[in-house]
Amino acid sequence: MAEAQRLHISQIKDVHVAEFVDHKILDEANIKEIGDTLTALVGSKDRPKLILDFVQVDHLSSAALGMLINLNAKVKQQSGQLRLVNIKAQIMEVFTITQLHKLFRIMSNQAEALASFAA
Repeated sequence: MAEAQRLHISQIKDVHVAEFVDHKILDEANIKEIGDTLTALVGSKDRPKLILDFVQVDHLSSAALGMLINLNAKVKQQSGQLRLVNIKAQIMEVFTITQLHKLFRIMSNQAEALASFAA
């Protein structure tokens, strides 16, 4: 039983890039699937470097935000780094209202995020 791929994952040097495929990340089952995939990715190595690319995403549910917060905690536990990129204005507004923009390193694009890992 093959399910639709929710993430497109690639690797640039030692950085994993996960690009969301769906425009809306609202469904609990999809969010769990995405969370499980990203958690496994983060758990696969020490000091993981991960970029989450939201270029396709128009809507996020509060459950999706919770999954991101949990993922961020796991990355930090492993002395890793997480960057969020290409977040649209309406989603950025949610991050700002909920103060999550202070929790996450949010960058304009993948190139900026990749450069930030070297620093």
